[in-house]
Amino acid sequence: MNETYGKASVTIENVEWDKNDYLCSRKQESGFMKDNESQKVTFGEKFGYSLGDAAANLVFQMMMIFQLKFYTDVFGLDGALAGSILMIASFSAIIVDPAVGILADRTSTRWGKFRPWVLWTAIPFCLFYVLAFYHPGIHEKSMVALYATISYVLLMTVYSFNNIPYTSLGGVVTSDIHERTSITTLRFVVVTIAQFVVQGLTLPLVDHFGQGDLRRGWFSTICLFACIALVFFIITFVVTKERIQPPPRQKTDIREDIKNTVSDVSWNAMALLTFALFITLAMWGSAMNFYFQYNVDQRSLYEFLSHFVTIEEKEAYSFGFSAFNMMGAIVQFVGVICLSQYLANKYGKKSVFVICLSLTAFFTALFYIPSPTDVSLLFVLNFARSLAYAPTVPLLWAMIGDVADHIEYENHRRATGFCFSGIVLALKVGLGLGGAIAGVIISMFGYVSGNVAVQNESAMEGIRLVSSIVPAVLFCIGVVALHFYPITKEYNENMQAELAARRKHAKAELE
Repeated sequence: MNETYGKASVTIENVEWDKNDYLCSRKQESGFMKDNESQKVTFGEKFGYSLGDAAANLVFQMMMIFQLKFYTDVFGLDGALAGSILMIASFSAIIVDPAVGILADRTSTRWGKFRPWVLWTAIPFCLFYVLAFYHPGIHEKSMVALYATISYVLLMTVYSFNNIPYTSLGGVVTSDIHERTSITTLRFVVVTIAQFVVQGLTLPLVDHFGQGDLRRGWFSTICLFACIALVFFIITFVVTKERIQPPPRQKTDIREDIKNTVSDVSWNAMALLTFALFITLAMWGSAMNFYFQYNVDQRSLYEFLSHFVTIEEKEAYSFGFSAFNMMGAIVQFVGVICLSQYLANKYGKKSVFVICLSLTAFFTALFYIPSPTDVSLLFVLNFARSLAYAPTVPLLWAMIGDVADHIEYENHRRATGFCFSGIVLALKVGLGLGGAIAGVIISMFGYVSGNVAVQNESAMEGIRLVSSIVPAVLFCIGVVALHFYPITKEYNENMQAELAARRKHAKAELE
């Protein structure tokens, strides 16, 4: 999601304007209506834009939930080694992501700055997705690890070239703050459906396609998801528009873009929040996969599921973990639709995020409590945790869009691509570190890789910790970061009004 301004709304440096006239004009809302009308976005465009994130999440959710376990169980790698691969790939983004943001900001085509990248990267993205989950038939563990590292680094690199322009695109679709919240809400409704599909259907599809052959099952499943993602990316490119452009007199200055971005307190707060969130989500998502296989009593899980579906006892893990994820996705889906936009409009994004993330940390910590046979409590806690977290899902990216506005507001310059690339970098480093920390911790506690039937008590305690206490503490770091985020509801309304006045003035001068 990045933000750049279209012809209907531009800003220029050193524009002088009478603040009293501006404050009076705020009271005459009709004076802004015509400018704002061009910022309205149709439902079809909102939905088409959302499909791009659904496509990315067919990849992202797989990396977050299944990549670590794929490396330990299908590739047969040690947990610490598998975690190191995830960390190496994420740190490669330190070089790639800022470069992509700078490059995207300076792209100029008849389709805009950011849209073309969604199209250009669609096929490579899907190809590297398949390769990252393909077992090349190598038996030597060092060579398997090398293949895993190269394929994952390539996937993360092309992810940057696709997702940074895509997220930046969300920031230039409209400057209307209510439309922006509406877009992110619909976007994450669609994302939640993709999450439901990946988290809920992956293991059953692997079983169905593989018929006992894990390698074939994973390859076929990933090929299916990659084909769907390709179609979605193309739709996003076709239906979206870029309405916002940088200030017309803004000169290209990479050093100034970097300085303005990294010195902005709102950007730093969101970067830390994103980093903490995605370390936590990757850790918890990976850990719960291990948790359901080893910490949950399979007989108790089978008996619990038997009240709802007819399955064999050997299918308890795959169906149980899938049902757990699907229930969470459904609750999150309802929460996003019913709560997110309503609460944000009433109380402001920051206040809603602080309260909901605090509750999420509390319910995550409670996952340390259930005994192996207490399956029902696991599902109750998942319901409460998913409902608490749901309102924050679309708010994160809407708030990052506000950060791009804040940088322009403070500096009279806009560098949407670089702003978003830094946030995506925090996301990817967090994603890699979350998986890596989970892998290292369970390895330290004695986890045995290779899809063994039973783990020792120490390994199970390690899995328990990275499923509850550790991620809860990391969520609290995100809560602390939010306290330094200065853009409250009232502040944002004043900021957007002033930016609109500047753009209106700039447009009048150009004419």
